[in-house]
Amino acid sequence: MTLQNLLGISLDAIAPDKAQLARLLAAARRNIADSQLKALSAENRFDAAYKAIMQLAMAALHANGYRTLTSKPGHHRTALHTLPLTVGLPQPKVIVLDALRKQRNLADYSGEPVSDATAAECLASAQELQAHVLAWLRANRPDLL
Repeated sequence: MTLQNLLGISLDAIAPDKAQLARLLAAARRNIADSQLKALSAENRFDAAYKAIMQLAMAALHANGYRTLTSKPGHHRTALHTLPLTVGLPQPKVIVLDALRKQRNLADYSGEPVSDATAAECLASAQELQAHVLAWLRANRPDLL
């Protein structure tokens, strides 16, 4: 799979925009901060951390000149599964992020409860992805920072 192969199927080509990337990264920072608020339920902490993961995945695509076609189903999966191509995220990390995506679907669509441990795992994954994406940007696209 290449990003080019996904054009028109699940991705659209865009011109990377420094301001848009800054907004995505700032939103991810806010959601990571919110996911650490102990006054929130585990479900809401999980939601905030998962939202940060998606914003970081979208930022990675954006920095490479792509965005997901949100009008098509599976855009969360696409954003996560392209991370090895966009920022070189190792496949085992993608597997963890995809498991969190599935947990999010269970919570959102089936009312499955989210434990404190799962919320903490999602937060740790968001923080790791944030560090990875920022390091990749500094090394490969400093013009966008």
